[in-house]
Amino acid sequence: MNKIVKNAQEAVASIKNNSTIMLGGFGLCGIPENSIKALSESDISGLVCISNNAGVDDFGLGLLLKKHQIRKMISSYVGENAEFERQLLSGELEVDLIPQGTLAERIRAGGAGIPAFYVPAGYGTEVAEGKEIREFNGKMHLLEYGLTADFAIVKAKYGDAYGNLIYNETANNFNNMMAMAGKITIAEVEELVPVGELNPNHIHTPGIFVQKIFQGSDYEKRIEFITTRD
Repeated sequence: MNKIVKNAQEAVASIKNNSTIMLGGFGLCGIPENSIKALSESDISGLVCISNNAGVDDFGLGLLLKKHQIRKMISSYVGENAEFERQLLSGELEVDLIPQGTLAERIRAGGAGIPAFYVPAGYGTEVAEGKEIREFNGKMHLLEYGLTADFAIVKAKYGDAYGNLIYNETANNFNNMMAMAGKITIAEVEELVPVGELNPNHIHTPGIFVQKIFQGSDYEKRIEFITTRD
């Protein structure tokens, strides 16, 4: 039951070239900083990354893009990364852009074992190309498929040796649902506490979904835009 590994390097060591990985976070909030850095320091390549966004040029997934370790991005919003834009326009990077709500539901469905579902978002746009369309209650819907991954990498505030996780407020974002959708889920936490210390009523992700856990360090917790009053 003890799922603790020493550090980020040990946690991601089993990730191979061409793996599909989900990475929690929204913008730069709640991203698995240590794990991403460990991947960027490795020789891994050909990754398919499922993430709401692609970080910024010198932080988050931007580190992997800079080293051309990502073959394909499946994302919702990627507007803050100039290197992402350059690779997309040059044809170096495959990109599947998905409406944010649809992306979240596809991940949730994958984790829940739901193979497919219908949503109205995207009908009548390029998003609908090649997809099955059906009418429900007078409204047209697209068939979307659940998403899973070889690995899910998430970031939590608290965790224990069993893999139970508690996220910090809005850092719950994509982390919780991704933890359920990975065949192997790696959790990095700010504080690793003794088993039994976490209130069962406060746990967001039960340990059954987590295979590896470690306590991270040196979190920057960057803010994408800082606006101050004159």
